[in-house]
Amino acid sequence: MSYPFFAYLSRMRYINRWGLMRNTVQENIQEHSHTVAVLAHALAVIRRDRFGGSVDPGQVAVAALYHDAPEIFTGDLPTPVKYANSAIRDAYKAVEQSAADRLSAMLPPSLRPSFDPILWETDPQVLALVKGADKLSAYLKCLEELKAGNREFQSAARQTLQALEALRLPELDYFMEQFLPAFQLTLDELEEEANAPDQQLSIYQNS
Repeated sequence: MSYPFFAYLSRMRYINRWGLMRNTVQENIQEHSHTVAVLAHALAVIRRDRFGGSVDPGQVAVAALYHDAPEIFTGDLPTPVKYANSAIRDAYKAVEQSAADRLSAMLPPSLRPSFDPILWETDPQVLALVKGADKLSAYLKCLEELKAGNREFQSAARQTLQALEALRLPELDYFMEQFLPAFQLTLDELEEEANAPDQQLSIYQNS
């Protein structure tokens, strides 16, 4: 018998995000998941090493890597639709759970107990960091589009920044202060900063 779990995961690259928006560079959920995993791991490390938290960065990174896996079956529902009201939000949660269960059933029975907690993470601390990384990834996408002159993302950038600030995560604030400014730079400017790491960046913008 052949188990199709990982073959389905490989198809995440065919599911695009930001379906209602004109993109200068299209983003799929496989790319997004990798970005969120990197950012979530960073937030967890910051929480542990900077703020004395006890979270496991590895657990957070893995949860982030799989956080959109159910979208293999559901597709990427635009945020304004997904959270339009409590009825839609709760119904979509149930659909996501069903999709996660379907994925789990594609694994050998002996492996399911290890993957089920990943496909449906329940640790509040882990979920908070993954959510922060997810929103941060979306904001970085908005900045990238605005940097390319795509005004389509102006409102999304504003709303996503407000959502980030509302999370009130110290590690997220730290990341945005220390690392976000570099995302506004050109490649040449990044090279200059890499050669002068102690130089203070001064182009951070809140919009």
